[in-house]
Amino acid sequence: METFTLVMWVVLLAVFLIVEAMTAQLVTIWFAVGAGAALIVRLCKLPLWLQLVVFLVVSAAALLLTRPLLKKLTKQSAQPTNADRCIGQIAVVTEKIDNLAGKGQAVVQGSVWTARSSDGAVIPKDACVRVERIDGVKLIVSQQKEE
Repeated sequence: METFTLVMWVVLLAVFLIVEAMTAQLVTIWFAVGAGAALIVRLCKLPLWLQLVVFLVVSAAALLLTRPLLKKLTKQSAQPTNADRCIGQIAVVTEKIDNLAGKGQAVVQGSVWTARSSDGAVIPKDACVRVERIDGVKLIVSQQKEE
């Protein structure tokens, strides 16, 4: 039984490390750390139940302590584009905006865009609208209130 547990922890450690090396994500590194700790406990000739407890506790602790840090470090932020500069700008409707008909165009900063109304209202040609957001290749706009 002692030889079996030694081989078991070595094999588990190797499998976790191989799987980790084959993936681009951090998937099994925490279990590799746990298996390494359990192997050390096994080499100290402590009982199997304690080896299993150490494996579980160390794996869970490694996961809980490092996962938030790794998520923060690998977080991909949204890259702003030149189109983002259109948001909040005033555009002029060049083709009546009718969401139900799937029609509408507006010009903002010299560029012609397909446009849709944010509230579903029909907006006539030559009206001034404010760009609320960009959805794919469409401007989502709201009509400017007359003052």
